[in-house]
Amino acid sequence: MGFIPYPKNSTKVTESTSRTLEYTYDDFCAYKLAQMTGNKFYEDLFEKHMYNYKNVFDPSDHFMKARHADGSWDKNFNPYEWGGAFVEGNPWQWKWTAQHDPQGLIDLIGGDEEFIKELDELFEVPSDSAPPGGYGFKIHEIAEVEAGGQGQYQGGNEPCFHVPYLYDYAGQPWKCQKLIRETLTKLFNSGPDGFPGDEDGGSMSSWYVLSAMGFHSVTPGVAQYALGTPLFDKITLTLENGNKFIIVADGNSADNMYIDSATLNGKAYSKSWISHDDIMNGGKLLFKMSAQPNTQRGIEKEDRPYSVSVNK
Repeated sequence: MGFIPYPKNSTKVTESTSRTLEYTYDDFCAYKLAQMTGNKFYEDLFEKHMYNYKNVFDPSDHFMKARHADGSWDKNFNPYEWGGAFVEGNPWQWKWTAQHDPQGLIDLIGGDEEFIKELDELFEVPSDSAPPGGYGFKIHEIAEVEAGGQGQYQGGNEPCFHVPYLYDYAGQPWKCQKLIRETLTKLFNSGPDGFPGDEDGGSMSSWYVLSAMGFHSVTPGVAQYALGTPLFDKITLTLENGNKFIIVADGNSADNMYIDSATLNGKAYSKSWISHDDIMNGGKLLFKMSAQPNTQRGIEKEDRPYSVSVNK
């Protein structure tokens, strides 16, 4: 995220809610490190902190919000308003920031059905209802959301990179596939306007490259990738250990964006994720593509990607 003036905030801490949300993921990473190194003291400590995203979730309307020191919610709340308690975004975009625990967020919102309904809304609400709020002027990220035309989804900035993949976690991966293909082809190109936002240290390029291969690291620190949809007919990864991992999209086309079925090294593969070890071991991931979504693939709980509240 690029440099911009700090927005005014009704709470004492600038960008308080987005800070809380990002710190909970940092705490998760510290929890995993403590777990890997056998440090039980810090494992227990950070396990308590990594669920703090729940502390800024308002159950009355299912948005993440600013809170004052006395625990009260910010009364000047507008889900479309940028800045204030949120950095380079608004509550619509930051609502989904629990990359280490999507299942926990699904449970907070009320289960798969309600979660899907509200995630659908993110991509359907108006793109141009974005008052600058605490910034006092229209920062370029607001203009990029309006130009993108995908509701309040902010495809050109880090807070939303993982958001389309959340459909994998709620049992409707075909919606992820549609949105990833749309984003790859609509917001990116090889011209001077080829990036839909800041290219911060390669973050957007890496999102594009991974997503074009058919997956994305939703939870860095966990050795798996959530599946999207491959952009190319065939991709060969030549790995540092000498192995090759081949991704084939059989029947791929502009219309055939959906994964009808998949095999990994010749065996049927129903999961909405792939492990880092599967890739590094080499082999072949074959997708059979279709113009119609397969609404029966990837819907089981065991087919969904990692959430810490489920996969400790």
